[in-house]
Amino acid sequence: METMTENNKAVVRRFNKEVIEQGNVDSFNALMDVGFINRSAPVGMDNGPQGMIWFFNEILRPAIPDIKVTIHDQIAEGDSVTTRKTISGTQTGPLLGVPATGKAISIGVIDIVRVRHGKYFEHWGITTLPELLATLAQAT
Repeated sequence: METMTENNKAVVRRFNKEVIEQGNVDSFNALMDVGFINRSAPVGMDNGPQGMIWFFNEILRPAIPDIKVTIHDQIAEGDSVTTRKTISGTQTGPLLGVPATGKAISIGVIDIVRVRHGKYFEHWGITTLPELLATLAQAT
């Protein structure tokens, strides 16, 4: 019998594979609580479910169509799952104002996701995206 923490880790792994990597909107809808809040959303960006899928499918995926998510570590306690991962691929489209480079890029991420009833309920995260954008902008 799987524990709640193992089930929650599986939810987060599924989200990373099916939603971030594959862009599956049906999986996104199945895995998101209607009350979801992204506590790390940039100022001015929708911090609910629609802001999250918009970032993945309208910003990240067009810039990195061969996107891959590699999970390095997952630690779960209670209803929270912390994941250290890398989002990588080839930047063939513009990424937040930086023109396509054709280069392999990677974004380091540490996420904390609060899972409620098998769905994403809250999210906090830090990424190396700002550093990557600065490096890419200097190279162009």
